[in-house]
Amino acid sequence: MSSFSVRFLAPQALQSTSSSRPKTWVLAAPTTAPASVEVDAGRLEPRVEERDGYFVLKEKFREGINPQEKVKIGKDPMKLFREGGIEGLAKMSMEEIDKDKTTKDDIDVRLKWLGLFHRRKHQYGRFMMRLKLPNGVTTSAQTRYLASVIRKYGKDGCADVTTRQNWQIRGVVLSDVPRILKGLEEIGLTSLQSGMDNVRNPVGNPLAGIDPEEIVDTRPYTNLLSQFITANSRGNPTITNLPRKWNVCVVGSHDLYEHPHINDLAYMPATKDGRFGFNLLVGGFFSPKRCEEAIPLDAWVSTDDVIPVCKAVLEAYRDLGSRGNRQRTRMMWLIDELGLEVFRSEIAKRMPQKELERASSEDLVQKQWERRDYLGVHPQKQEGFSYVGFHIPVGRVQADDMDELARLADTYGSGELRLTVEQNIIIPNVENWKLEALLNEPLLKDRFSPEPSILMKGLVACTGNQFCGQAIIETKARALKVTEEVERLVSVAQPVRMHWTGCPNSCGQVQVADIGFMGCMARDENGKPCEGADVFLGGRIGSDSHLGQLYKKAVPCKNLVPVVADILVEHFGAVRREREEAED
Repeated sequence: MSSFSVRFLAPQALQSTSSSRPKTWVLAAPTTAPASVEVDAGRLEPRVEERDGYFVLKEKFREGINPQEKVKIGKDPMKLFREGGIEGLAKMSMEEIDKDKTTKDDIDVRLKWLGLFHRRKHQYGRFMMRLKLPNGVTTSAQTRYLASVIRKYGKDGCADVTTRQNWQIRGVVLSDVPRILKGLEEIGLTSLQSGMDNVRNPVGNPLAGIDPEEIVDTRPYTNLLSQFITANSRGNPTITNLPRKWNVCVVGSHDLYEHPHINDLAYMPATKDGRFGFNLLVGGFFSPKRCEEAIPLDAWVSTDDVIPVCKAVLEAYRDLGSRGNRQRTRMMWLIDELGLEVFRSEIAKRMPQKELERASSEDLVQKQWERRDYLGVHPQKQEGFSYVGFHIPVGRVQADDMDELARLADTYGSGELRLTVEQNIIIPNVENWKLEALLNEPLLKDRFSPEPSILMKGLVACTGNQFCGQAIIETKARALKVTEEVERLVSVAQPVRMHWTGCPNSCGQVQVADIGFMGCMARDENGKPCEGADVFLGGRIGSDSHLGQLYKKAVPCKNLVPVVADILVEHFGAVRREREEAED
C-alpha cells in the first residue's frame, strides 16, 4: 500500500476569479507548537510488530498497558470480520456469550472494530451500528435499506446523523448482524473500522462539487481515504491497532464546514510552485481531561501524496504512541512527547520518498470569510439547479422519516443526500422549477424545516443516556425542550450555536459551540444529587476558530433555561420578550 497514490487535476475553482467576495488570503505560518525535546533513540523503536498479517504490541512494551490493549492482545478484533468470527458469535445467545470472557469481550469491545456497540447498560442485547460514509454522501437506496433495518426493531430502532457526517442506526440484535453486513455490502456501504482504535469517518465539504465558492471538491479525497483505511471494505489490519481513535478531514470550503481544528489530521488546500496540494494540521482532539486544537505540521503534500502521508502519520502513531492511560493516548500526547520536529521526521521517514516538503505560504482558505448558512435554498454552480438544506432536530430520525427523505431525493433531486457535521441533511441537484413543490412537502412543513428558528438551527446533541451507557444526562429531548423554553423568554437576532454532550467524552463537541452543555452530576437547592451540566462559552468555527472555555460548573438541568437566557442577553445581544413587547 505504500505505493498507493492517485493523480488529481488542479481544481477548476482555483482558476476562477468570478467571485464577488473580497479576497483576503491567509499565509500558512505555523502557530505555537510543542517545544523541541531531546528524544532517546530507543524511544523511536516501533512498539508493534507484524505477526500473521496483524500488528501486535511487542512483549517488552506490555508493562502498564490499559485493559483495552490487553483485549486486543488476547485476540485481534479484526479476526471477527476477516476470519468469519462474527458468524459463530451471531448464533450464540447472550447468556452463552456472557459466560465466557473471550466472547463477552467480543461483544463489548472487539465488535466495535465492525462498527457495533453493545448497549449493555440501557439496551442489553442490542447494538448501535456506526457506518462509514465518506464526505457524508449517501443515496436514496442506501437510506431506504437503513430504514428497513431499523423498522424491524420497532420502538428500539432509530437512526442518528452524527457530528462526523455519518449514520448511526440503533436497536440491532446480534443474530441479524451477518445479514445486515451482507446488505450493506450489496448497497456499497460498510460499518468496518468505525469504532474504538480506528480511523473515523473522513469528513469533507458537504457542498462538494456544487458550491460556487468551493476551493476544491473534497469527495475524491475523502473517498480515497476511506478506501485506503478499510482496504475497500475488506479490512486494513495495518492501521487497526492504533493507540486510540483518530479523526481526519479534507477542507474544501472557505467556511471550514469540516472543522479542521478538531481533527488529528486536516488537509488544508494550498498551492506551491504552481502545484495544488494541502498544508497539514495535526493533533486536534477532545477528551475528558484535555482538549487541543490542531497545529501546523509545517508540511505540504501534493495530491499524489494524500494517501501516502495519511499512511505515514498513522504508522508513526501506531508504532510510537503510548498504550497506557487511555486519557493520554491520543496523537497530540505523542507530539508533545517527541516534539513537533521529531514527530515530523518520523512521518517523513515513512513516506515513499523519505522526505516531507515544508508548508506552503500560499494557503487558499480565506482568512476573512463570513461563514454561510447551508440550510434553506441555495443556487449551485450548475446553472438551473439548487441545493436545499433541511434542519433535522438534534439529528434523530425514524424509519418512516428516512423513507420520506429518500423519496424526496429521488423525486426532486438526483437520488443523493448529504449529511453534515451539524446533524442536518442536504438534498443537492434540485432543478429550480421543482423547488416550490419540494418546499411544500409535508415532511418539510411538519418536521424537517429548511428555515428553522435561529436557535434551533444551531442545535447539536449527542445520543445521551437514552442509549449511551457513558452519558450522565439525557441530551436530545432536553436540548429541544430547553431551546423551546429559552425562545419564549428572549428574542435572538444573530445565530447562536448550542451543543449538548452527555459526558466529558464530548461527542457533542461542546467546545466548538457558542454555548456548550456537558453533562455532569450537580446538586439542587436542597443539596441532593441531580442531573446537571457544565456550561461552556465562546467556541468558534470557521476562519477564527478556537475552543470555548468553561463558564459555569454543575448547573442543575432544571435551572438551565434562565441561565441560558441570561447568557444570550449578556453575550449575544438578545432582548427579553417582556421588554420587546413593552417597547412595541
